[in-house]
Amino acid sequence: MTAPAAVGHRPENLALAALLSTAAFFGVALVGALAKASGQYASTGVILLAQNVVGLLCVLPVAVRGGRAFVRTDRILLHLLRAATGTACWYALFFAITRIPLATATLLTYSAPLWMPLIAWAVSRQRVAGATWLGASLGFLGVVLVLRPTAGGLGVGELAAFAGALLLATAMMTVRWLGATEPMARVLFYYFVLSTLLAVPFAVVQWRPVPAAGWAWLVAIGVAQVSSQALIVLAYRHAPAEKVGPVIYSVIVFTALIDWVVWRHPPTLVTYVGMALVIGGGLVAVRARPRSDERGALHPDEGSPR
Repeated sequence: MTAPAAVGHRPENLALAALLSTAAFFGVALVGALAKASGQYASTGVILLAQNVVGLLCVLPVAVRGGRAFVRTDRILLHLLRAATGTACWYALFFAITRIPLATATLLTYSAPLWMPLIAWAVSRQRVAGATWLGASLGFLGVVLVLRPTAGGLGVGELAAFAGALLLATAMMTVRWLGATEPMARVLFYYFVLSTLLAVPFAVVQWRPVPAAGWAWLVAIGVAQVSSQALIVLAYRHAPAEKVGPVIYSVIVFTALIDWVVWRHPPTLVTYVGMALVIGGGLVAVRARPRSDERGALHPDEGSPR
């Protein structure tokens, strides 16, 4: 999700912020569930395009009102990187949920914050706290536990979800870099414009006729995506991102519940332990950053693959 610029000096309301953020990530879980259900009507490429088109239609009025000043940017390459990694992440997740249970695909993809210390070290050679590595290690152990019931080893679905995690981690970092100079609305505008263009080739290659009932599902995906985006923006107006950011892990819990209720995939004890390790490890990894680095730190809340 995109963190907006600071807004005024409104009093902090952590409870409201946490509630709004939780609702936002329920929306993210709903996107995955709707995409899985839509798979019977449309291809992955068409689902991806529909999601982006709905988002684009929502932000276009803002861009029109803002005029040239709104769309002017000198960071177009960074916008393109963000759109490319975000679009590829969504494609990887949508593909993965056609091959493996929804909860497993989401857990693997949203292990992205665990990869961020490694990516940050590889890119900038910045110092990473020992506790951060400890948290990441716990999270990776949880991922291994979740995959353990898959006796056949890593299949194409698991590999796609892993790829999605790396892409999401890169997108999260890119959002942070853009957020230093670009207003939130402009970041969203360029994301949806560029992601829509990037999704068109996938939709064309994978096109097949969509029945009338399928269009309602496709629109619902876009609405859920835009709604989750709006809710997280509202949440950040009531409390700092670093305080509500860890709520991102609620998407794993929500998705597991949806997968259980709708597709009859009840979590096993091993899965519960794995989920706890991923969530706990992620929290340790994020919270362990040195205090002096907080301003430039990366938060998991900037993480819907957007």
